[in-house]
Amino acid sequence: MEAIRKQASRFREQVARQQQAVLKQFGAGGYGGSDNLITDEAELQQHQKLEKLYISTRTAKHFQGDIVRGVEGYIITGSKQVEIGTKLSEDSKKYGSENTCTSGNTLSKAALSFGRARAHMEKEHGNLLKALGTQVAEPLRAMVMGSPLEDARHLAQRYDRMRQEAESQTIEVSKRQARMREMPGNHDLVMKLESAETKLHDLKSNMSILGKEAASAMAAVEGQQQRLTLQRLIAMVEADRTYHHRVLQILDQLESEMISERQRLEAPPAPSVADMPSPPPFEEVNGVYTSQTHNESVDCMGYFLGEVMHPYNGESDTELNLSIGDYIVVRKVTNNGWAEGECKGKAGWFPFAYIEKRERVLASKVAEVF
Repeated sequence: MEAIRKQASRFREQVARQQQAVLKQFGAGGYGGSDNLITDEAELQQHQKLEKLYISTRTAKHFQGDIVRGVEGYIITGSKQVEIGTKLSEDSKKYGSENTCTSGNTLSKAALSFGRARAHMEKEHGNLLKALGTQVAEPLRAMVMGSPLEDARHLAQRYDRMRQEAESQTIEVSKRQARMREMPGNHDLVMKLESAETKLHDLKSNMSILGKEAASAMAAVEGQQQRLTLQRLIAMVEADRTYHHRVLQILDQLESEMISERQRLEAPPAPSVADMPSPPPFEEVNGVYTSQTHNESVDCMGYFLGEVMHPYNGESDTELNLSIGDYIVVRKVTNNGWAEGECKGKAGWFPFAYIEKRERVLASKVAEVF
């Protein structure tokens, strides 16, 4: 009979060790253990909540790290692009200022315009990289490496270790209860059982307090992660949007200048005005420009914008002085080759053949008209 009791005892201890091994296998290397041995419903919910918070904050931390690494890689690559673009800008401006082409200076002007625009774009690119570093990478890196997250994770891990200890103590209490049933009335076993139950009660009490503290800390970190990461993503989008908007403005300006230069190069010689009749008389009355009655008929085309293709120096106070690239609001066109309009705040007549109608004009150019 004694041999049977010893064999049963060894069997129970073997089962307990196996349970301990299973707990260690599934509870080690992170957070989370078995839910089977502690059956208190409130404690089980606390454990499950902490487990979800642990997974959530860990995933958010990894995402923040991915953003930081991506931004840092973008900054490294972008810095090299800025270096190459700056060199291209310098080479273009050097050619524009030193070119000695005998057939004209159109390419020199275009090279200077391109070099200045390229330098401006690279400056904006540098500002973007700086903003991504200070407004995105640094705040996220600080949170990934910061103490609030680590402190909260340490609390959760302490809770998990205490919970595993409570599970082991539960097994110990079960073993002693089984021995009490086999050997009722044994005073030594009773004392040991009471000691084991007291220890289990203390563990559960401390575990409940620590669990609430860990859950509160983890929830606070989770909320901070969500807010900060979203804010930094928005900051990244805004910085990118501002950069591309400014670059688009630079490119629009550059395109306008280079197309105007090409049109000037390809344009036929300026029409002669020697054989044209004088423009109709013109008066300014109370700041409103009007044309007096004259024999020449007026073609009413409606207001439109034109770009000056040939320079013109007015020969009287009623005529405008025009420079290549100026924009003018055309208000009247006569059948004898003259047009009336306003450029740079002045109104007067000019040869209509010296301009070309434009459907699309930069807002900055429109502002120069008035």
